Amino acid sequence: MQRAALFSGGDAQMAAGDLGELLVPYMPTIRVPKSGDRVYKTECAFSYDSPDSEGGLYVCMNTFLGFGREHIERHYRKTGQCVYLHLKRRAIEKVPGASGGALPKRRNAKLFLDLETNGDLSSDDFEYEDEAKLVIFPDHYEISLPNIEELPALVTIACDALLSAKSPYRKQDPDSWEEELQASKHAKALVQLDNGVRIPPSGWKCSKCDLRENLWLNLTDGSVLCGKWFFDGSGGNGHAVEHYKETGYPLAVKLGTITPDGADVYSFDEEEPVLDPHIAKHLAHFGIDMLQMQVTENGLRDNDIKPRVSEWEVIQEAGVKLKPMYGPGYTGMKNLGNSCYLNAVMQAIFSIPEFQRAYVGNLPRIFDYSPLDPTQDFNTQMAKLGHGLLSGQYSKPPMKSELIEQVMKEEHKPQHNGISPRMFKAFISKGHPEFSSNRQQDAQEFFLHLINLVERNPVGSENPSDVFRFLVEERTQCCQSRKVRYTERVDYIMQLPVAMEAATNKDELIAYELKRREAEAARRPPPELVRAKIPFSACLQAFSEPNNVEDFWSSALQAKSAGVKTSRFASFPEYLVVQIKKFTFGLDWIPKKLDVSVDMPDFLDINHLRARGLQPGEEELPDIAPPIVIPDDPKDLYFRRFFLVALDIDESSVMQLAEMGFPLEACRKAVYYTGNLGAEVAFNWIIAHMEEPDFAEPLVLPAYGEVASSGAAAFGAIGLDNQPPEEMVAIIISMGFQRNLAIQALKATNNNLERALEWIFSHPELEEESEPAFDMMNMENNANANILAETGSEGPRIKDGSGRYELFGFISHMGTSTMSGHYVCHLKKEGRWVIYNDLRVCASERPPKDLGYIYFYHRIPS
Repeated sequence: MQRAALFSGGDAQMAAGDLGELLVPYMPTIRVPKSGDRVYKTECAFSYDSPDSEGGLYVCMNTFLGFGREHIERHYRKTGQCVYLHLKRRAIEKVPGASGGALPKRRNAKLFLDLETNGDLSSDDFEYEDEAKLVIFPDHYEISLPNIEELPALVTIACDALLSAKSPYRKQDPDSWEEELQASKHAKALVQLDNGVRIPPSGWKCSKCDLRENLWLNLTDGSVLCGKWFFDGSGGNGHAVEHYKETGYPLAVKLGTITPDGADVYSFDEEEPVLDPHIAKHLAHFGIDMLQMQVTENGLRDNDIKPRVSEWEVIQEAGVKLKPMYGPGYTGMKNLGNSCYLNAVMQAIFSIPEFQRAYVGNLPRIFDYSPLDPTQDFNTQMAKLGHGLLSGQYSKPPMKSELIEQVMKEEHKPQHNGISPRMFKAFISKGHPEFSSNRQQDAQEFFLHLINLVERNPVGSENPSDVFRFLVEERTQCCQSRKVRYTERVDYIMQLPVAMEAATNKDELIAYELKRREAEAARRPPPELVRAKIPFSACLQAFSEPNNVEDFWSSALQAKSAGVKTSRFASFPEYLVVQIKKFTFGLDWIPKKLDVSVDMPDFLDINHLRARGLQPGEEELPDIAPPIVIPDDPKDLYFRRFFLVALDIDESSVMQLAEMGFPLEACRKAVYYTGNLGAEVAFNWIIAHMEEPDFAEPLVLPAYGEVASSGAAAFGAIGLDNQPPEEMVAIIISMGFQRNLAIQALKATNNNLERALEWIFSHPELEEESEPAFDMMNMENNANANILAETGSEGPRIKDGSGRYELFGFISHMGTSTMSGHYVCHLKKEGRWVIYNDLRVCASERPPKDLGYIYFYHRIPS
């Protein structure tokens, strides 16, 4: 059947008496959604089509997956499923009433739920009409709903259950209510008293007691009152609730949660946290400008007195008229609630040709070979997101004003611009304790998480993440013997320290800090911000300088000694990602951000950082493990070794990892499980285990009886280089066995120390074998054979070349820590800078290149 005929729909209406007979052959394929079934009735599995789209959405009555017009045939051919529920939403102009106002014209208004209204249309002028039909393929018979009296009971129940099903993204965890907030029924028509109340930017206190935290601003009369413990876990005297009972004023916003992204709003009447779509207007009534709100050191938001200095204003280019951009590559992404970190990273990722070719270029093949549930396939979701951003299908300019009235009368809707990455986020964050939450996250940590998933889900012969991978050569030198050790590791990000001591405006910074403290003590507004100006060359110099190695054990001296480590590039990547290490920890262990300006160059040459390897005259440190006191009982050894490591976790390694953006508890576990072997080894453990559900849970030490059986899992199992944990190897070597035999025994017993010792004693003949073959194997494995430059069918894994680069993008963060704030992305396209601020995509007028957090450079062809 021709495609045009298939979707004509006009000649396929059935008489009511024939409906039961028509559906009989398909009854075995029609299911009633059960508890736990996910019903995708708001978004296509392969595209961002929805019931709002021109062709509507088709929901399979067996799998409950949704498909747009372009993809419904693929699913029909692949599965043979014939019965679909077709959902369509139309925007209808309200009919003017006698008084000139608009009267609602809503039919079937509550037919299917969980659909967001089109923000492009004014709710005062338009209403929505929802329509549902059963469609039977391949002949496209249509059965209009809800006139279903003649339908079989099973079909009626299935339709009702599907239409009333909750969002598939609604979490069962009661602590995750914030991801599925509903708009309050009071928000649209909220009455606000014109009583002259203005809320100061700080110094809040409950008007009925002395509490200064857990304070709520009533959005009707501006009262500031304390909450009760069940609002957010904080203490309070319940004055906000008492005020509602006395006045009936329903909505309150928690002070300290207001950012340009929104705020925490509670409805006393509805007895739950809610969304307030008009929160900016409601806050402005009391003199609060959301765009200028940011986090202060005590966790509260504060209104910056000097908006031109505030990073919120500068980074978002506020106050400048920006021209919206439309078309392929200029598609915005909806903020799902602190998901701006994901939006910024994915915009940068899909500006890279290798990722475009891998996913969008292979889109037909990926979709054709996707599993029966494409919502749970990484490559399908990446291809879907890439197509959504690059096709231009969801980024079309608004219609000319003179055509709008005519178009509306024809019941066509304006184009929806931007995509909502809800399905993508749900899948990519599945099982991750942080990314699956509604909390703000570190964009650098998410970038590494994404690269890890790309590595584990190859598409085609060449993995697109290869463009980021490079080798780091680390040279460690014993300061007393002057002997050295060279090692290599894989990395994806060049992390540059902030050389605060090199600030070029130190006098201004000292004067500002004195004024700030005086203002704080006197409770006056803070002085105009002075931001430290750091030369990029100083940051690069700090990166290249030797660093002290804490608790260094010299194999040349067979004792602890002073040691220094220097890092160089053993290879240069095709795309260099540079992170400015702005985030650090205060004395209270709370993450903080250095508010600095770094003059990042448009062109970067780091060829002078190329590694040179062992130099003439240098002597290598002996390959000897630190001595270990060996008890008679191997099990006792295992327990004691764990116990000693647990009591003496290397906090310096923990802090190095935490500064990379990883959760603190995960860093502690990584250092513990890798036996205090250093931040590099612990980093590999993190990459290998960051998908585990308990990744960020606190470290729980194994009981005595559990130690011997915990085996490799406790030591981090097999690392990225597929090698047994070095700690286990060292223990066996210290018993007098050769290194190659220790590695072979651990590999043969899945890294179980006790079984490995038994294996060695049961294979005495191996001790007499020659070592060359084993030495070659060790040399290959120790060089990270699975991520070094490989030749073969998969091609090289390291794209080495010149160290000259050009800047093409950067991600900026606003706020004082990774736990709060907002991210935007600037990308250079077609010779001009473009700002991607969630759904808003505009030509950039003043790209704030000095305030970025993560920078993207591409290699300049030599």
